[in-house]
Amino acid sequence: MDDRTPVIVGVGQVVERIGEADWQGRSAADLAAWAAERAIDDAGAAADLKPLIEVVSAIRTFEDSGAAPAQFGKPDKFPLAVARRVGLSPKRAILEAVGGQSPVTALVEMAERIARGEIAAGLVFGAEAISNTRHLSKHGESRDWAEHDDGEMEDRGSARMLTPLGIRHGIVSAPIAYALLENARRARLGLNREDYRAAMGELFAPLSAVAAANPYSSAASEPLSAEEIATVTPKNRMIADPFPLKVVARDQVNMGAAMLVMSVAAAREAGIAEDRWIYIHGAAHAAEPDILERADPGAYPAAEAALDAALAAAGKRIDEVAVLDFYSCFPVAVFSTAIDHLGLSPDDPRGLTVTGGLPYFGGAGNGYSSHAIASVVERLRANAGAYGLVGANGGFQSKYAALVLSTEPAAFPGWSEAVQHRPAAPDLVELVARTGTIDTYTVVHDRTGPSYAVVIGHLPDDRRFIARSDDAETLALMDAHDPLGRQVTLTNDGARNAFTLAD
Repeated sequence: MDDRTPVIVGVGQVVERIGEADWQGRSAADLAAWAAERAIDDAGAAADLKPLIEVVSAIRTFEDSGAAPAQFGKPDKFPLAVARRVGLSPKRAILEAVGGQSPVTALVEMAERIARGEIAAGLVFGAEAISNTRHLSKHGESRDWAEHDDGEMEDRGSARMLTPLGIRHGIVSAPIAYALLENARRARLGLNREDYRAAMGELFAPLSAVAAANPYSSAASEPLSAEEIATVTPKNRMIADPFPLKVVARDQVNMGAAMLVMSVAAAREAGIAEDRWIYIHGAAHAAEPDILERADPGAYPAAEAALDAALAAAGKRIDEVAVLDFYSCFPVAVFSTAIDHLGLSPDDPRGLTVTGGLPYFGGAGNGYSSHAIASVVERLRANAGAYGLVGANGGFQSKYAALVLSTEPAAFPGWSEAVQHRPAAPDLVELVARTGTIDTYTVVHDRTGPSYAVVIGHLPDDRRFIARSDDAETLALMDAHDPLGRQVTLTNDGARNAFTLAD
């Protein structure tokens, strides 16, 4: 084995639940540092590993992504704030790009640096303290989480993954975007709303059982039945058709995770036992265009290509992989990967998650898959020779990264090319006044009921359009009767398209 072969030698996870005896109201930087300390300790080294860590990479927080306000302030250089708490003096600090794929891409990039001989060790970490922020604010308390660090930080950016056209028509949040993707998949399968909602419940019920048994879950809870997940009630209100609350990623979390990567030579010299080492056997990533530019918004060619390439690099079929975790912010993210592409079943005896999934374990922002990787590492250590697969999704099924791991020694493969088979999308008309047909839609709800609707469809000449309706009668009809395939009358005001259901 080449001395520069990268191995994962330490992982750490933390959770701080409000109401428990040891709750302190930690910031995201505090939680990330706590997880980083655990990852370093997890290696079980005979030597001090901190002086060896030359690069730190931080998963972008919701606050640094522009997805949540920094109500109590925030570090100006998050990776350096965490490194300072842990007692590290890195030569390079990186704040990763936005997206749930970033734990995999950051880990593999760190491994690449090690394989090139640039560094001996690197640390990837991330955390969210959204629940603490909301709890403290609700109770009239405040914190000062603003802090400054000298030193350089490479900021990979937080660019939006939606177009201005989509935003103008109301695609302004993840539930709305994913609802459009979900209903596009339902349209392709020809399922009615009731059957599809039942299928979502059947897919996610096993995840809730895993979360209920996971000590790192964001909220202690009992397993949910498929019916409890699928049935709309006052406590499981509709968010954006077809999503009731219990299938939506949980963002109110206080969670952190970290991964320590070292070269074989450095790990051996530090006295880290080889049964702690996890090798990267396959890694691939790919991206999609904007939702409006996809041939089939209900499909995910990027994820298919990344999964195929990572498995091929490892020389494994999916039935030869013992441990699985598929990013599960919404059902379609699991349907389009594990079910539609890989042919797995919701009740696969291996399970489709090691954490419990984002709605039940917790959707720790961009960092969820850090927890998945940490959990897979722990499972593989307990089952020497087995293989694990992590599928990490970013944006609105915009970016996907796949990772295959094992205790089995292997040369570091680097990134494998993910070849996508993406059909051409229809031409898009920005402003249109005529009739069209609904291909996918969502009705967005607030706590009082339907708020507005967004549709994507095609014109008689097969060009694509997007439109929005705030008309109460149209919303009521869409809520009462499945609008897929319905004709709409389109108008525009010079900025966006509006629609009503045609007679």
